[in-house]
Amino acid sequence: MHLDRLIMILETLAIAGRPVTAMDIQRATGLPKPTCYRHLQALLKQRLIASPGDDGAYVVGERLLGIAMLGMSDADVCEVATPLLKTAVVQFNEPVFLARLRHQMVEIIHIDTPDDPNRAFIYPGLGERPLHACSCSKAIAAFADPEFRDNLMRGAHKRYTPFTKTTAPELRAELDRIRERGFAECNEEIDMGVASVAAPIAIGGAGATFSVGAVGPIRRFTSSYRSSVGQALIELARRLGETFQLSRLVTT
Repeated sequence: MHLDRLIMILETLAIAGRPVTAMDIQRATGLPKPTCYRHLQALLKQRLIASPGDDGAYVVGERLLGIAMLGMSDADVCEVATPLLKTAVVQFNEPVFLARLRHQMVEIIHIDTPDDPNRAFIYPGLGERPLHACSCSKAIAAFADPEFRDNLMRGAHKRYTPFTKTTAPELRAELDRIRERGFAECNEEIDMGVASVAAPIAIGGAGATFSVGAVGPIRRFTSSYRSSVGQALIELARRLGETFQLSRLVTT
């Protein structure tokens, strides 16, 4: 079968653990040369494999690594992320949360909070978040595939506060802004007096399947502070993406 041959090539690359030439792949799989070359081009086009050098050798692609990440359990993801999240809690002195795309919805799966007993903070709660209003959801939606965004525009959206964006033009403009600056905001869009900021976590070529954010009272989360937090979260998201991918490589 066509799929069997593609899987055979991917397994050959994964087992090798190093760049492999087309000739080596053809010998290892026993496929006819034209067939092997055709399958390699198809996998390369879909970014499931990559050819990073000028020598024509192939490696497992970032998109495939990203897809593999989707199989990690929440417990494994949180265990890997916790050290970086705790560092961010100290930096912001506010709760920091990790969210995940699951079945066309976004859920907060982990929250770290400040240890300061004299610090009043806002606990965002675990579980599903509204796609059109929460920063963690919008951060993921802005970088999702066009079909996901189109479905978001077509849906009926609850207006939680006077600041909730519910129309397709509002949401489209919001997602455009998020893609421009790299982070999302929720400025009293779910609860009055509460703001949050989140950045997408991109893993390989699979898009943003996670996001990381911070939440606090609007009196502390001013516009300038949200911008500052957003920039810090972009860097944190980059480090988390690298950590997730490395963890997946080590454990597979």
